[in-house]
Amino acid sequence: MSLLAQIVTPADVQALDPDELKPLASEIRDFLVENVSRTGGHLGPNLGVVELTIALHRVFDSPRDVLLWDTGHQAYVHKLLTGRHDFASLRKREGLSGYPSRTESEHDVIENSHASTALSYADGIAKGFQLRGEQSRTVVAVVGDGALTGGMAWEALNNLAAVHDRPVVIVVNDNERSYAPTIGGLAHHLATLRTTRGYEKFLGWGRTMLGRTPVVGQPLFDALHGMKKGLKDMVAPQGLFEDLGLKYVGPVDGHDVVQLEHALRRAKAFRGPVIVHALTRKGLGYAPAENDDADHFHGVGVIDPETGRALSASGPTWTGAFSDAIVEVGHQRADIVAITAAMLRPVGLRAFAEAFPDRVFDVGIAEQHAVTSAAGLAYAGMHPVVAVYATFLNRAYDQVLMDVALHRAGVTFVLDRAGVTGDDGASHNGMWDLSLFQTVPGLQIAAPRDGQRLRELFAESVAIDDGPTLVRYPKGALPAEIETIDQVGRADVLHRSGPPDVLIVAVGPMAGCALDVAQRLDDQGIGVTVVDPRWVLPVSDELVTMSAGYRLVVTVEDNLRVGGVGATFTDALQDAQIATPVHVVGLPRRFLEHATRAEVMSAEGLTAQQVARAVVERVSGLSPLALSDEDEAEPPASSLDERRSS
Repeated sequence: MSLLAQIVTPADVQALDPDELKPLASEIRDFLVENVSRTGGHLGPNLGVVELTIALHRVFDSPRDVLLWDTGHQAYVHKLLTGRHDFASLRKREGLSGYPSRTESEHDVIENSHASTALSYADGIAKGFQLRGEQSRTVVAVVGDGALTGGMAWEALNNLAAVHDRPVVIVVNDNERSYAPTIGGLAHHLATLRTTRGYEKFLGWGRTMLGRTPVVGQPLFDALHGMKKGLKDMVAPQGLFEDLGLKYVGPVDGHDVVQLEHALRRAKAFRGPVIVHALTRKGLGYAPAENDDADHFHGVGVIDPETGRALSASGPTWTGAFSDAIVEVGHQRADIVAITAAMLRPVGLRAFAEAFPDRVFDVGIAEQHAVTSAAGLAYAGMHPVVAVYATFLNRAYDQVLMDVALHRAGVTFVLDRAGVTGDDGASHNGMWDLSLFQTVPGLQIAAPRDGQRLRELFAESVAIDDGPTLVRYPKGALPAEIETIDQVGRADVLHRSGPPDVLIVAVGPMAGCALDVAQRLDDQGIGVTVVDPRWVLPVSDELVTMSAGYRLVVTVEDNLRVGGVGATFTDALQDAQIATPVHVVGLPRRFLEHATRAEVMSAEGLTAQQVARAVVERVSGLSPLALSDEDEAEPPASSLDERRSS
């Protein structure tokens, strides 16, 4: 039986002989490559923390000692060492989560996969343990060096350092990368610390040589060691941490279990806040990942485990369409600049950075700073494009509201992975943005249905300089383009058949589903018109007027029903005193379990068959539309005028 197969609990890891640790690490890497290549997932980060995770579970007693992972995508090895070996189900419906999960194990604490949060968790847990008299328990936070570019992490460090008797060990997993190489002043600081192994070797040489000197050897070594603070400050400014009141240990080789155990035991024995600085290599032990300069296989789809090559060819994507669009606009306008938060490649800004290296700013995992910096750029005469995943802009709501919108700054937000993303779980679904940001005064929101509309709407967005704009689109492959058959104001009419029974307002990529619904309703003898509003905010006056001529309005979106496009459209009809009922199709107000996008959409009633069935039931309960002439379909002019003025 393999060593890994014998690991059921962390106690089994602690029981291993030291000479069994290297073979165990090798088995774990083979397991990860074999299994993650079949399912897809975060391969590179986990290959880089194998020895570190082994050492953590040998030194600390989970779950009595609490292990926190920031971010959770580096917790696959932790899952294995806590008995979860069924990786065939990784990131699949009802299978293992790609992040820590409290429902899976008592060894998991943080489910949120947003970065820079673990130190705040650690601060609160340690305070709670102290208040309950449980100070024999240690809180350990494993933080990637990229997470330390987030301001929240430094707010937590400031509080952790304020009290010296709370046992918190902060392990900085320093692989020089988050997605891409970590940037910023802290990154330069850590880079300097990485160069100080000469000091450690010098101290080791002194210990060996002076230890051989009779009588005076040990006093001489003690004197040499007493110079630690001054000597290290000359070659390694770790004083940044020590000046905060945090004990600093390292740098230590993050792939040497013996060194790691020694450093972690020292930190644990201190019984106060300690930083252990571990140097690791993302993707270690798997040549395709090590040789991938882009991100060392940070996240992969299904790949050939021998070569690392994707097994299915990828066609044009939403991200790729945005990449082409911003480069095109960048050539036309010298004032276009791009900002992202440690996600240059994932959001499609690499080509723009290559074309205009002086006009792109990666601020690290600092979305709040990104947004307010964009407001400053707008004031200085530029038009910034802030490109992030939809779920991550949630973190900067106040900055969008008060720093951008209040100042009518010409900033364009581009949200990748909007709507249901699926297999990365609850914290990665971009299902909150329409509900959150429709509350921002003056913000205009566009939702393209295909690649052509993305290019058009992005160009329209950056042409607006007297207020913020937002363009959102989903993860994955571009759908087939859907042609326009007519226009109503800024909205596109995509389908029209039969009597004016049902008006379907399809938000962005839900247009394809809406057309399928229309065909099913046609087959039932129900007349349908399908429109794509293109701009979902502000609500189109023309669409409001048009709604009065139908028996039922149906809105379809991959966002929360609460506060989403359907809710806003309903409010607009009420303001215009239009009595047409609205059936809102969207997502429920709850966290969604990981599964494929298609499985999530089906589970929440967002397939064409499910929507069509619900619409048929609603229509069957409505009275026939009775109009004396076309004018009766128009709302009173005064109500529309009042709504415009408001």
